[in-house]
Amino acid sequence: MRHLILFILCMILSFTLLGDKTVSNSKSTTNTIQLAILLDTSNSMDGLIDQAKSQLWKIVNEMARTERDGEPINLYVALYEYGNDRLSVEEGFVRLISPLTNDLDKISDELFKLRTNGGSEYCGTVISEAIRDLKWTNSNDDLKLIFIAGNEPFTQGAIDYRNACRDAISKGIIINTIFCGNYDEGIKTNWKDGADLADGKYINIDQNQEIVHIDTPYDEKLVELGQQLNDTYIAYGYNGGKFKQLQEEQDANASSQAPEVLVERTVAKGSGQYKNESWDLVDADKEGLVNIDDLEEAELPEEMKDMTDDERKAYVKEKSEERERIQNKISELDKKRRNYVAKKLEAGEGNTLDAAMLKMIREQAAEKNYKVK
Repeated sequence: MRHLILFILCMILSFTLLGDKTVSNSKSTTNTIQLAILLDTSNSMDGLIDQAKSQLWKIVNEMARTERDGEPINLYVALYEYGNDRLSVEEGFVRLISPLTNDLDKISDELFKLRTNGGSEYCGTVISEAIRDLKWTNSNDDLKLIFIAGNEPFTQGAIDYRNACRDAISKGIIINTIFCGNYDEGIKTNWKDGADLADGKYINIDQNQEIVHIDTPYDEKLVELGQQLNDTYIAYGYNGGKFKQLQEEQDANASSQAPEVLVERTVAKGSGQYKNESWDLVDADKEGLVNIDDLEEAELPEEMKDMTDDERKAYVKEKSEERERIQNKISELDKKRRNYVAKKLEAGEGNTLDAAMLKMIREQAAEKNYKVK
């Protein structure tokens, strides 16, 4: 299996000079969707991981078209792996890869680093840790979701999954379960019961099913625009260059999966969900997080070091306006691309991780008045 998520998508940010992009639970957050993705990385799950890698950007694009009361949503994603022998037995073979964050390049990077290995899959343990360790918002209006995917009985481990699931829903966190295998087998091994206990949905997928990609006449131009978009990012700070390089590496990772995956990533980069205010001067200036006059010369890219303060501000403004023009072009072409694909595809959403997640997200988001444009 070559292809998906996460959505799927988060970051261990310890770069104090660049700031923290993880979500805080210190106050209620409006129009926020939080997704925690819990992936089984034991043997036989390579197909699941490949689906996560290749379809992350498709999930993000769906979220980018979601709004409530006319306002766009704020998307945060967290990522866990569990059931891998390389993980600590003391930690229940569970690892927090990334807390809730909007740093989607980091999510993509971590997905490409995942490797499967035999292990014990403790669903109750990983759910319990996600509830305890992630910074969930306090607002009942926000959509807080856990997606757990795997193929072993839901009952394994020292922590009872029933207690973990009840704890989740008591905090307004919905648990959706995705069994990689036969539908009835998932029911027999309590995957459906876990979802039922936390007001979620149960579904089964074929983790080894090939993702169907449709080439369109707009793909080549979209990729070209994505490359132009990269030129509008201004890496600043002492670690900015590292993040700029990560952006380019995730372009390459997407392209290595399939040409269509790079197209989906390009569309995501053109959306409001792709934010890099921790290292990109254009985004940081737009969010009011930096005063260009206060930056030391060592924090600036080479092309800005010899500029006056006014020239630096003009340069950032120029790149911002250029980015907006490119993003508008991407949005226009993507509408044509999606219409083209819709006409080519037969009815039905397939039996893959992205299809399962998108179906459940749409339904659960609608219950809190979120709508896909």
